Amino acid sequence: MKIGNLEINGNVFLAPMAGVTDKVFRQLCREYGADFSYTEMVSGKGLKYNSKNTEFLLERGKGEIPYGVQLFGSDPYILSEMMKRLEDKGVELFDINMGCPAPKIVKNGEGSALMDKPQLVGEIVKKCSDGVKVPVTVKIRKGFSCVNAVEIAKICEESRAAAVAVHGRTRDEFYSGSADLNIIKEVKDAVKIPVIGNGDVTDIKTAEKMFKTTGCDAVMIGRGSLGNPFIFREINSCLKNGISPEPPSYEERLETALRHMYMLIDYKGEHIAVREMRSHLGWYIKGLKGAAAARTEINKAETPERLKEILARLFD
Repeated sequence: MKIGNLEINGNVFLAPMAGVTDKVFRQLCREYGADFSYTEMVSGKGLKYNSKNTEFLLERGKGEIPYGVQLFGSDPYILSEMMKRLEDKGVELFDINMGCPAPKIVKNGEGSALMDKPQLVGEIVKKCSDGVKVPVTVKIRKGFSCVNAVEIAKICEESRAAAVAVHGRTRDEFYSGSADLNIIKEVKDAVKIPVIGNGDVTDIKTAEKMFKTTGCDAVMIGRGSLGNPFIFREINSCLKNGISPEPPSYEERLETALRHMYMLIDYKGEHIAVREMRSHLGWYIKGLKGAAAARTEINKAETPERLKEILARLFD
């Protein structure tokens, strides 16, 4: 598909997720077939004031071509300035987060809170789009204090956004209940720019339902990829070739989980990696017999050797 002047070879995307989609996880998902990926959301202000952690989040993963960066903030000038800076470093697409429901983001008037300020939305998107040559896209929700995804999407289009991603829940719903596919369809019917459907895509059936119900141009997979980078292989194999691949074997799941861990150790060091892998491994073992007890052990583990031992026993 094409977003602005950027050609993307496919339409199954990995969603940006704070604390999850670091360059290691993005690399794994790309290897398993994700057609596009974004960094974790990065603070425009943090980047402007040279936050060390912010620069860390911006590292491109191996094979991550093209490469998208998601920024959040509410100051059009800061966001535009930071996009200009990053464009010179090779970023091929920028996404503006206007969908995050987290209280610490919302209380600063950022993330999904921006949907209650349509005029500011237009100012941010226009300033950013006019300032760079690469595409600028926007990720929104069904609404914040009211359902206004269609209105916001139209404003984004008028302000030269190259695409809009829509999560089918309001801010108050966070991730509960079911995503509203009808609101995504309404947005798709209202704008001419590409629309990316987001929410509850967990397998080929839900991906096909998203495409069929909404008419969206691409799907964006978030929680369905947790501990499951294989989802991209499954969906793309079915969509592109009409072939449903075998689900990952226990051996492949174990091998991928361990590779994930050792890649993360190389990237962040053993101390941080072991603690971050506790969550990832809890997702990798979901559904296995004995997973609940193993998860308790994983959350107490302090070394990669101990994590490997727990996994080997569970997958045996």
